[in-house]
Amino acid sequence: MSDSSTTASTVETQFQVIATADDPFVFADGKSLDNVTLAYETYGEISEAKDNVILLFHALSGNQHAAGHNTGHPDIPYWTPECYAGWWDDFIGSDKALDTNKYHVICVNYIGGCYGSTGPATINPETEKPYASAFPHISVSDVVRSQILLLDRLGIGKLHAVVGPSTGGLAAINLATTFPERTSRVIPIATGVKTTVLNRIFLLEQILSIENDPHFQGGEYYESQPPELGLRLSRMISHKCFVHLDAIERRANKEVIQPEDSFAWYKAHDHVESYMLHQGRKFTARFDANTYIRICEMWSRFDPVVEGKVADSLELFKRSKDAGHRYLVFTIDEDYCFYPEEQANLVSQLKAAGISPLYFTVHTDKGHDSFLLQPALYTPQIQALLNS
Repeated sequence: MSDSSTTASTVETQFQVIATADDPFVFADGKSLDNVTLAYETYGEISEAKDNVILLFHALSGNQHAAGHNTGHPDIPYWTPECYAGWWDDFIGSDKALDTNKYHVICVNYIGGCYGSTGPATINPETEKPYASAFPHISVSDVVRSQILLLDRLGIGKLHAVVGPSTGGLAAINLATTFPERTSRVIPIATGVKTTVLNRIFLLEQILSIENDPHFQGGEYYESQPPELGLRLSRMISHKCFVHLDAIERRANKEVIQPEDSFAWYKAHDHVESYMLHQGRKFTARFDANTYIRICEMWSRFDPVVEGKVADSLELFKRSKDAGHRYLVFTIDEDYCFYPEEQANLVSQLKAAGISPLYFTVHTDKGHDSFLLQPALYTPQIQALLNS
């Protein structure tokens, strides 16, 4: 399916080579790969001038399938039925927040991902085995630079806007401040400007959950049993921050305690515990542990000043000021993952650089996941900025 014929009802993953032996991709950690492919999807017609493009960055455990229905690709083993519906389907389409009557939306699986982009589970052509532990560490700047190369391959110069919810917002900020000439508008949603101590702690907990699973074997598990227990625990640690605790309790009331909720000594004894165990179990089918720990590390180490190679935030955001960027920042009042103070800090830094961002607080009992579930709370403001 071509870019122009893709619709928000039925979509297919597309693939683009961004690095070859003659032009390898060099990661921030200094390692390089000769063969790098990115998986992506598009929605809406691209204009003749290619000036109506919106780049959308997905969140921590997301993928390129942001809208419509996609039953997967034979080369993507982690594509379970849970992935069939686009994760931002309520936001992308005719007359929606990202209006496909006007805009051409691109969403890309991160480099290092497990949904078609080159990652640890990808076969290394030199060894004919998965890269596994040999795959480089990744940074937010690696994700952004790889997607800039994709835009170059597609002949897309300046974006109409860059959008990113949650960890995707870190990438949106990085793109705006390291490639300021490549966008006009920046929409970070429920994200931060620098990884907090609290986030670094719970990200470390998730990484160690996987590392300490005996099946992990330092990442060399593809020919044996994957570290399912470690990945389950990681998902449970993160899930309690993404979903409001009241919402967890409401959802858990529908959960039935299962026989597998018993262990050597302990047995789950209430619906909340069973619900959390279920969230962990179903995640192992649709995600790769090597990818997960790399994205956790990517988030943990994110510092836009360091990745932007500048002295301070004033110098960093002056790049956006000089480029004439317009910012729309959303905060969620009951967010336990990226606390409202983090967006307030971002806004303060933007103002210090001479930028006057639009800044909205979403009042909800859905927690961090509000950006996935409540389009009506975001759509008017997004449309206003995009159409301005």
